[in-house]
Amino acid sequence: MPNDAPVLTPQMLLHAYQAGIFPMAESRSDPEIFWVDPRRRGIFDLNRFHVSRTLAKRLRTAPWDIRTDTDFDAVVEACAEREDTWISHDIAHLYSSLHKMGHAHSLEIWHGSELVGGVYGVVSGTAFFGESMFSREPDASKAALAYLIAHLANCGFSLFDTQFLTDHLATLGAIEISRAKYHALLHDALQNQASFTRLPLPSLQDILQRRTQTS
Repeated sequence: MPNDAPVLTPQMLLHAYQAGIFPMAESRSDPEIFWVDPRRRGIFDLNRFHVSRTLAKRLRTAPWDIRTDTDFDAVVEACAEREDTWISHDIAHLYSSLHKMGHAHSLEIWHGSELVGGVYGVVSGTAFFGESMFSREPDASKAALAYLIAHLANCGFSLFDTQFLTDHLATLGAIEISRAKYHALLHDALQNQASFTRLPLPSLQDILQRRTQTS
């Protein structure tokens, strides 16, 4: 019997984010996608990311290069390389298409020629919908978040959606808000425009200065 379900396109996925919902799958190979609109939503206040003394020291001493969009697909694949993942092959392909369209970006931590950490997400208006992050060296994903949040703030973004609030994200300053509050913030964020590529990445000094101002 033919499958009459409509094929999910990158444009449809972007519209879903703009409506406040996001996709998940049960496993890497699962062909089915389901949609989520949590009752409680996690977000980062772009002015209140917590850079601990330990992370600040790591940022000063680690031999890392910080880049954006050098290898978006590799970041997505690295995020999916875990025993339980919601990033199916179909979802990863859709994110790759959104990236080529300029609606998805990655911030990457490189150690020489090795990709050791990163985070990626979807953008629309002044909203950044954070999807997943990974780390192959201690604190690499935290470093990616520190640079990403400073970069988003510098570029004029107003909303960083983390979808859910985990204990780990809470230690970095993420908070939880109601679905209604999230949709109100999203509505406002979609009324304006920001460009992820408008400015270069912040310097380490900028990251540490933000820590001083918000500690």
